[in-house]
Amino acid sequence: MALLNGFYEGALVFNEKKLAKRSALSSVVDTHTLFLLLVIFQVKHFIADYPLQFPYMLKKFSAGWDFLLPLSLHCLVHSLMTLGICWYFAPQLWWLSILDFVVHFIMDRIKSGPRYLGRYSDHTKSGFWITFGFDQMVHHLTHIYIIWCIVMPA
Repeated sequence: MALLNGFYEGALVFNEKKLAKRSALSSVVDTHTLFLLLVIFQVKHFIADYPLQFPYMLKKFSAGWDFLLPLSLHCLVHSLMTLGICWYFAPQLWWLSILDFVVHFIMDRIKSGPRYLGRYSDHTKSGFWITFGFDQMVHHLTHIYIIWCIVMPA
């Protein structure tokens, strides 16, 4: 019993030190970095989804397998921009750009695939806007997760 109490107390002390370290770091660094990263990812998403989405990439809405290369190129643009952000803020987290590629690819295919949510293509119906909003929410939640990985000390 004494051994278990000692283990429990040791774990509590370890967790308190770890939390104190995170708290001290996060109160100074995270507020500024967090806000900056939120803005950067918002701008990144706009640039990659609109000005850098060339007409060829819009073939991601195609049926069959014709969507594969256009969608991959679109997701590569997102991934490379995320890679640049990660390299600047936390180079060891470069792999988050791959996560961004995968999530973006899956979500955009679900949104644009004619057999999936792409069947809601009528801009005058609420189904289109719900699908569009869901797509954007998934992308923003992905960015929030990436930001969280960057600002939280290991």
